[in-house]
Amino acid sequence: MLLAYIDEIGHTGAFVHPTHKRFADSPAFGYGGFLIPESRAREFGAIFANSKKQLFKNEVPEGEDPNRWEKKGADLLYAKVKQERPKNLRVLGSIISHLRDCDGQLFYFAAEKPLGTPKETNTGKVEFAEREIYAMRESLNRLARAADYKDESILVMMDQVNEKSRRQRLPEMYSHILGRASVHDEMRRIIEPPMHIDSELSANIQFADWVCALAKRAIEYQLVEDSRYKWIPHATELKAAYGAFTHESKLKLFKRDIGDIHHAHIMYEERPCISYSSSMTLTEQNRQKLEKMRRATFGV
Repeated sequence: MLLAYIDEIGHTGAFVHPTHKRFADSPAFGYGGFLIPESRAREFGAIFANSKKQLFKNEVPEGEDPNRWEKKGADLLYAKVKQERPKNLRVLGSIISHLRDCDGQLFYFAAEKPLGTPKETNTGKVEFAEREIYAMRESLNRLARAADYKDESILVMMDQVNEKSRRQRLPEMYSHILGRASVHDEMRRIIEPPMHIDSELSANIQFADWVCALAKRAIEYQLVEDSRYKWIPHATELKAAYGAFTHESKLKLFKRDIGDIHHAHIMYEERPCISYSSSMTLTEQNRQKLEKMRRATFGV
């Protein structure tokens, strides 16, 4: 049996630009993490916990259990990490290598958001909720296919959410798995709807958060021309990730005339979305829209 540990990539809300005062979180939303055979899960969790403890031994508060103490992926992979703290990347790359040695794989699915404020994109709470449901459905579909390829059952676990959110999510996920299984046999590989686990109690859930942080930054590099994460394709410390993603990992683009981006390609130096956009001749209408967005973003 496979165990999948997943967490959220980004936020469901609107996105304008990383420097925007309100809508700066992420140009895409989805889920990411990793899969591992259940027989190797405890071994890998111990490797991650020990690596984290050694890397941040001076940051663990006195008296706190270092195994339960968390270092969030956002703090691990901050914008200037390549120049200021490359050992973060070396340790992350080493952990990914250990994951591969344990027959594990990295995973992500994220869908690009329409660019603009809620008013400009005509989106709100309903659309944001639909974005979350869609991403979860697609993630479950792809995890099921990955398990089917390996002829294994799979149990999905994700970071704990509040009880209200859990109660809202569970029926939707259960209904999707059962409904799709009547047409797509691979959905029967999923044993139960995703279980929610407190990340303080699970080293593997904590590592899923690190994977999501890596995917989020790679996605920004692909979709934002002046991204803060242009070091992604040049980080030789992370080369172990290039062959680690499942075949089903995917960044789904929003209304573009080019194909979606798959598996490790989000970390490649080539940026097809940026290259394609730069080669287009702007119409006057599009030029005015971009100018409006620039003024809203930078206040000039």
